[in-house]
Amino acid sequence: MNLVNLELAVKAYGDRALLDQVSLGVSAGDRIGVVGRNGTGKSTLLAALAGAGDLDSGRSTRARDMTIGYLPQAQRAAGQVREIVFGSRPEHEWAAEPRSRSVIGALLAGIDTEAEIGQLSGGERRRTMLASVLLDERDLLLLDEPTNHLDIEAIRWLAGYLREFGRAYVVVTHDRWFLDEVCERTWEVAGGQVHAYDGGYSAYVLARAERARLAEAADVQRRNLLRKELAWLRRGPPARTSKPKFRIEAANALIDGEPPARDGVELTSLAAARLGKTVLELSDVSVVAGRRQLLADVTWQLGPGDRIGIVGVNGSGKTTLLQLMAGLLEPAAAGAAPPAAGADPESGAGPDPGAGPGVGPGAGLRATGRVRRGSTVRLGYLTQEPPPVDPALRVLEAAEGVRGSVRIGKRELSASQLLERLGLRGDRQWAPVGELSGGERRRLQLMMLLLGEPNVLLLDEPTNDLDIETLTELEDLLDGWPGSVLAVSHDRYFLERVTDHVMALTGGQLAFLPGGVDEYLARRDAELARLAAAAAATAQAAGSQAAGAPSAAGADGGPAAAPGPAAAPPSAARQRAGQKELARLERQISRIAGTEASLSEELAGSATDYERLIDLGAQLRTAQEERTALEERWLVLAEEMGG
Repeated sequence: MNLVNLELAVKAYGDRALLDQVSLGVSAGDRIGVVGRNGTGKSTLLAALAGAGDLDSGRSTRARDMTIGYLPQAQRAAGQVREIVFGSRPEHEWAAEPRSRSVIGALLAGIDTEAEIGQLSGGERRRTMLASVLLDERDLLLLDEPTNHLDIEAIRWLAGYLREFGRAYVVVTHDRWFLDEVCERTWEVAGGQVHAYDGGYSAYVLARAERARLAEAADVQRRNLLRKELAWLRRGPPARTSKPKFRIEAANALIDGEPPARDGVELTSLAAARLGKTVLELSDVSVVAGRRQLLADVTWQLGPGDRIGIVGVNGSGKTTLLQLMAGLLEPAAAGAAPPAAGADPESGAGPDPGAGPGVGPGAGLRATGRVRRGSTVRLGYLTQEPPPVDPALRVLEAAEGVRGSVRIGKRELSASQLLERLGLRGDRQWAPVGELSGGERRRLQLMMLLLGEPNVLLLDEPTNDLDIETLTELEDLLDGWPGSVLAVSHDRYFLERVTDHVMALTGGQLAFLPGGVDEYLARRDAELARLAAAAAATAQAAGSQAAGAPSAAGADGGPAAAPGPAAAPPSAARQRAGQKELARLERQISRIAGTEASLSEELAGSATDYERLIDLGAQLRTAQEERTALEERWLVLAEEMGG
């Protein structure tokens, strides 16, 4: 059954047509993803389907008695969280439904359902509105960026929820993994038109590549004809070439107008400042926010050329880690009272260095330990919130205020050319900064960061507000970049695309994940299952004690009513064998540490030999992985031996 139709829909803003006589429809069971550059009309299309946007001409029609659940990007609501999500339904009804419990656990965990929605953070409000849309029984869901403010686990949950939804939905998102998981068709919004493709993001990319290949074949034929024409003209006598001069000029004009190959922005020479063997090192760093331990005695280093992705649940301390690396949060000396930091670890917003203590609910961070930065390090820190830029400045003026040009490879490119490559084209370069959209401000922030020629990039949610086209260009840009990268992101496609290794920040510690994001999710599933089993055992023990029966929790590994005797220490023979093993591991760790130091020195001395840098970097990463595995084994064995 056809649910919604657009017929010759037209919607323009100023002189720009976002929808230009668009006709399309959504049928029962359709699973559609919508992609396109920022500002091309994706949200306008969704609003038109929802009947929430006034069309300039054309019409939007829907089936009789058909209901729509619509989640726009910006939505105002008032009232308690409980009322917004569950309406007037009594608690015993929604609490008994597995679907409701699933939504509550994934989206409302940690949110006070009795609170007024105006008291919540932006992320909490967004999750509340998403929960209210998902719990309503609707024939069609229209979701505009539903993965915003969700961590990797919640995004995976939402993908599974939609796959089992059984009804139609249209989703606007820049999360490419999510598109592949939940969509069976893809709509691309460009130039006022909507182009349809079968399949999710991967199929869409393949279809575009095939279309580009066919266009290239036709273009190659055209260029061959031009070359023949020019060869004929140049072989003839001067008299002949002078007569049809207009033909030579026309042919040359066509050749000169040939667009360059799309190879992305290369940042090889942006890492102009040479990295030595020391880049960034944390030694016994701890950070406490109120009663929460964000980092607990963390010792870790980012080496030259390392590309590390950081994952973790919201509020685990990922942004705080980047602030430590960037020097915006400095640990106090041991025994001293650390200064408070003007940062909010829960919101994930970038710090305001001039704000001082007491800013936001997460203010008052206490940090101890030591952070060491190499003397040649030039940091580029991309915060979640763009830093303030004079809103009266033109975009190009703001970029040129950092640097007017930069050398990339063998070419000198102006700030204007780099802005062009990141999607700020033509008239948008002369627009006042105050008129930019969120996505355009994000691109300007990235552009100004790169113009500073850093050799270490700290990226906090770099995919926020960027469309797929810009993300692809950013990934190409990072592909050939020889500096170090530390990226915090919930976009698993981006992490898998640009980083070599993934680490999880959980329980105040950084854990290496050989299996990447999949291993992180598997570990989280196991941890949640363990906690659920422990809670069940505690409840069972409490019930037994209430009935007057002795608790047997201690016998099966659960919590006992009273502490039992300590575990028996290892035998003398086991102690001797363990000590020998510990000594052997220590020797191996020391040997590998020497190898790492030697490789780091070679890296510092080979800054101009790109191929040698790649080879040495691979050797260094292998050594670091081996050392990490040995250190983990040492810790496990030391714990078994009693410290």
